[in-house]
Amino acid sequence: MNPYVLAILIASLGMGTTITFASSHWLLAWMGLEINTLAIIPLMSKQHHPRAVEATTKYFLTQATAAAMILFASTTNAWVTGTWNIAQLSDPTAVALISIALALKMGLAPAHFWLPEVLQGLDLTTGLILSTWQKLAPFALIIQISPNMHPAILTALGLCSTLVGGWGGLNQTQLRKILAYSSIAHLGWMIIVLQFAPQLTLLTLATYIVMTSAAFLTLKASSSTKINTLATAWTKAPSLAALATLSLLSLGGLPPLTGFMPKWLILQELTKQSLPLTATIMALSALLSLYFYLRLCYAMALTIAPNVNNSSAPWQLLSTQSTLPLALTTVAALALLPATPAVLAMLT
Repeated sequence: MNPYVLAILIASLGMGTTITFASSHWLLAWMGLEINTLAIIPLMSKQHHPRAVEATTKYFLTQATAAAMILFASTTNAWVTGTWNIAQLSDPTAVALISIALALKMGLAPAHFWLPEVLQGLDLTTGLILSTWQKLAPFALIIQISPNMHPAILTALGLCSTLVGGWGGLNQTQLRKILAYSSIAHLGWMIIVLQFAPQLTLLTLATYIVMTSAAFLTLKASSSTKINTLATAWTKAPSLAALATLSLLSLGGLPPLTGFMPKWLILQELTKQSLPLTATIMALSALLSLYFYLRLCYAMALTIAPNVNNSSAPWQLLSTQSTLPLALTTVAALALLPATPAVLAMLT
């Protein structure tokens, strides 16, 4: 892709998200979401592969449906209440429609069906953008309208997403689909605590972005897209394979890694709110996700490829990939748990 075109598309992605962040008017927020969608579509289809085109088409239709629902619901709310202010969303029908539309935008279960299929058709770099940056604008809206949403809707979306994200990833062999179900499960953790502590939702989103970036960048550096190819990663780059294993365990929420922090704080908050059953279901669903992360770790660290690798040794080839983002995200994904007291002090 032409670098000038790529720069324009990346700038449009940033501008669309910024417009949604800064807006208090539903039409401006909708405009930011549309700019976001239109900017990422050329990035998704740049491979000129049938799967990429199929993924792009699915993504466009899904996002267009969600955007139309947001526009219809905000118009309904303006008709009833006389205001377009995002914070003054009070009509029950509009609240329900916008909740469904934002769940569809982000890939929350039960509106998650498009996310694994779309992510499977993309390359790892575009998949990383879809899994991280594209979640920010809908999250800004759902945080603003969360005081008007019914608590049962948020709880149902959160529990459904964590359970679907755990069960759905169990029988997958494609790494991008596994990361898609991981995204669904983490979104459930963010949504479940939104009604009680929005600052914990933001903390979970930040740690999810860091950990997912580390996982995508390590898989990209090792050119792995299936579980079978992970078996050759250890012989090609042992240190990279070790970091990828630890990053996946951090995604699973094991101490003493960074991923344990948000799960620990969310379970603590749910217990404080006298919701022990909900906290128990969330903790058990985390075990489902941990199982398929352990499958990947087993394939990467404890198995050896059955055939001899005839390709050139990686140290003989000049790598053109930048390792700075990989290093920064990996360190953050592995070593931020001791900073939990400082994070809690900032949140309170």
